[in-house]
Amino acid sequence: MANSIFGENYGLKQKADQDFQDMKFQLHRHLIAEIERENVDLFILSRDRLSEYVHNKIREYISEKRLPVSGYELQTLSGQIVDELAGYGPLESLINDDHVDDILVNGPRQIFIERNGKLEGTNYRFIDDDHVLRVIRRILAPLGRRIDESSPMVDARLPDGSRVNAIIPPLALDGPCISIRKFRKEPLLAADLLKLGSFDDAMLAFLTAAVQQRCNIIITGGTGSGKTTLLNVLSRFIPQDERVVTIEDAAELQLKHEHVVRLETRPHNIDGVGEITARDLVRNTLRMRPDRIVLGEVRGNEVMDVLQAMNTGHDGCMTTLHANNCTDAMLRLEMLAGLANFQGSEKTLRQMIAAAIELVVHISRLPNGQRKVVSITEIAGVRDGQFVMSELYAYDVAGKQFVRANVQSVNYKLQAITAGGQ
Repeated sequence: MANSIFGENYGLKQKADQDFQDMKFQLHRHLIAEIERENVDLFILSRDRLSEYVHNKIREYISEKRLPVSGYELQTLSGQIVDELAGYGPLESLINDDHVDDILVNGPRQIFIERNGKLEGTNYRFIDDDHVLRVIRRILAPLGRRIDESSPMVDARLPDGSRVNAIIPPLALDGPCISIRKFRKEPLLAADLLKLGSFDDAMLAFLTAAVQQRCNIIITGGTGSGKTTLLNVLSRFIPQDERVVTIEDAAELQLKHEHVVRLETRPHNIDGVGEITARDLVRNTLRMRPDRIVLGEVRGNEVMDVLQAMNTGHDGCMTTLHANNCTDAMLRLEMLAGLANFQGSEKTLRQMIAAAIELVVHISRLPNGQRKVVSITEIAGVRDGQFVMSELYAYDVAGKQFVRANVQSVNYKLQAITAGGQ
C-alpha cells in the first residue's frame, strides 16, 4: 500500500513538474512574440528593467487566460524566463550559487550538482534537446566556438572562468550533455584548506618552505580531488620578486602576484588549423625569461619539455597530474614520455624524471567528500633501475590524522631545502 501511495505521489510530482515546464514554454513563446511585436531591444535593458517587463507581461497573460498560478509561481516563472532571455536558462541560478562546485546536465530532464563533495539531483529541467542546445550555443557565442553534428564536442569557459564541456548527439545518446566545473569567485587560501582539514600546520610549513626554496613539485590526484585548488594555494607562496608564467588549457589559477604572465592553449578553428598546444606554450615560455613555470596539468607530449626545463636550470616548476598515487604518477610520466616519442632507454628516462622532480604531493577526495593531502613523497633518485621514493607525510585514514611517515627523512629534507635556499 505504501509503495502504491509513493508511486502515485511520484507520478503526481512528475506531472506537476511537466505542467510547470509546459507553462513556462508557453509563456516564453508568448513573450518572444510580444518582444518582436513591440520591437523591444533586450540588449539595452538592465536586468532589473527586463525583470519588470517580463513580470508585467506574464501577469497580463495569466490574468487574460485565467490560469491558476499563485504569486510564488508567478515570481518563479518570471525569474526563470528572465534567465532564459538574458542568462543560461535553468543553469543560471546554479551558476550563481557559490555553494555549487559542479553542474552536470544529462540531457534535458536530468540536472545534477556537486555540493560539499557530494552529488545530488535537482528539480531544474530543460524543455527539450533544442533548449539545451540553445544554452550551449549561448555559452559558446562570445568565444567564437561552434557545436554541431560535424563538431559534436567542445571545451569552453564561462565569463567567470568556469570550465565547460559539451557533447551532443549522435555521440551523446540521451541528448546534449553539459559539464561545468565552477570557478570560485574567491579562491581558497591556505588558511581555508587548514580550516577544512586538507592538511595540518606541519605539512603547510613544509610545503611553504619547499615552494619558496624552488623545489620542483607535482600535485597528483583524481578528477575533482582538488589538484588545481592546491596548485593555486602553493603558487601564492612564490616570492613576489620572481617572474611567473602560467600555462593552462582553461585559465583557472588566480595568483595574487605582482609579476604574472598568463598563457592559455587554443584549439583548432573550424578549418582545422590554428591550434596552439601546451607544448607550444612551454617552448615559448622558455624564451620569456621565467623564474617559475606553473603548468596547469601535464597530459600530453609537453611532458618532455617540462622535464627538460626542470633539468636545465628552471627550478621551482609546479604542475598537476592525474594519478592514483605517487608510484602511478611516475609510471604515468613514463607513459606520457613514450607517447611523446622519447628515444632514450628506460633507465635514462627514469634518471631524467628523478633528477627533475623533487616532491610529489598526492591529494584525494574521501568517500565523505572531504579533500585531504594523503601523501607528500620525496623522489630521492634511481637505484637498480627503480625510483627511490621516501614518503615524508601521510594521512592515516583509519586514525583520521596526519602523521610524519618518516621523521628522519622529513628533518633531512627540511635541512636540505633550507640549505639550498641560502
